[in-house]
Amino acid sequence: MVGRILQPEIKSLIDARNFSALRELFSEMPPVDVAEIILDLPEDEQVIIFRILPHALAADVFEYLDVDVEAQQQLLRGMAHEQVVAILNEMSPDDRTALLEELPSAAARQLIRLLTPEERRIAQALLGYPEGSVGRLMTPDLIAVDANWTIKESLDYVRENGQDSETLNVIYVVDDRGKLIDDLRIREFLLTPLDKKVSELMDETFVALAVTDSQEDAVNIFRKYDRSALPVLDSGGVLVGLVTIDDMLDIAEEEATEDIQKFGGMEAMEEPYMRIPLGRMVRKRATWLVVLFLGEMLTASAMGYYEGAIAKAVVLALFLPLIISSGGNSGSQASMLIIRAMALGEVTLRDWWRVMRKELMAGLLLGLVLGSIGFLRVAIWAQFSNVYGPHWILVALTVGISLIGVVLWGSLSGSMLPFVLRAVGADPATSSAPFVATLVDVTGLVIYFSLALLIMRGSML
Repeated sequence: MVGRILQPEIKSLIDARNFSALRELFSEMPPVDVAEIILDLPEDEQVIIFRILPHALAADVFEYLDVDVEAQQQLLRGMAHEQVVAILNEMSPDDRTALLEELPSAAARQLIRLLTPEERRIAQALLGYPEGSVGRLMTPDLIAVDANWTIKESLDYVRENGQDSETLNVIYVVDDRGKLIDDLRIREFLLTPLDKKVSELMDETFVALAVTDSQEDAVNIFRKYDRSALPVLDSGGVLVGLVTIDDMLDIAEEEATEDIQKFGGMEAMEEPYMRIPLGRMVRKRATWLVVLFLGEMLTASAMGYYEGAIAKAVVLALFLPLIISSGGNSGSQASMLIIRAMALGEVTLRDWWRVMRKELMAGLLLGLVLGSIGFLRVAIWAQFSNVYGPHWILVALTVGISLIGVVLWGSLSGSMLPFVLRAVGADPATSSAPFVATLVDVTGLVIYFSLALLIMRGSML
């Protein structure tokens, strides 16, 4: 929004080559707004803007460009060598790691060589952790104090060393071997007499992440304990870093986007929609479309098997869309509810039996609702039309009971499929709405025609 308002003014200043005015204008703006403006400009003008920014501001702005890694790479290619070095060394370690892991390995190695020895050591250490682990997200910039220090000594240490810390909301307490023994809010230091020792504030209870924890697990821990930052420990309990809520929000957004895309019946796309190449997008979508198409071919096979029944009672074909869609819709509902509950940690594998019992009752009640409506639809229509023939009551019973069976089966299969996928190590989101609907389509036909043969035998069939 800010970018659109100021864009004419910025454009005129660029055309006039009034770089001092541009520098002054951007220096007064939040880095996130500067990043938004830069992304709206042509590539050559992006480089111009970046070259006039102060080094510290340029590094902050560059971090906010992480929504578009391609834009970050273009800027790096267009900037002078000295400015690239300054920005990379000024960036926070976690944001720099996110950039480096997106680059081709050769380009990443080249950029790592530009770092100072200390920053290079940090970058290589973070990149050494498994992909998708908390170790890739953390920053080593934090404040840790000794339990035997006084409050005054601790606050003096914060003033001297806290300028580069990712956050000062929490001060961590470590022993002489660097092991974390407590975390204390800064307000406790500020409200405590200066001559007291840190150990007098401690209760030795804290929440921490392990460097090897998955990023998805970390999101759930942040959500559970409602923290803005969490310490990260190695296998020996030594405090090695810190993860903040802004990183968790990014991970949560990525996970939600991936799940939504999978639930729509496609592979997850790692790039924004407007920037992903057409060929790659088609490949991501085509795979599942082919799988679903082959699955729907079973529907045609099932209908071929009951061709004789359809020929004798053509009226059955009138309700096929009704039966199929009701089962698919109930299955999609159940699948979506369970997948989301799993993502939020509300449901685990051991809850499968409780979920099955609940969906059994829910499916039965929902089926009774739809079955009653279906029965009344046929019964009422038969009073004003002869389309269902003299045996309309059998048609009404077939439709009503079939809806109960199909909706019940859809609810059960839709709720249980995510558990099956989780049990075999697959992503539950793969049990997408189209996949469940395809599965229930085929089985719904079998339920429908089997009940029709049972109910109508000797009269219409």
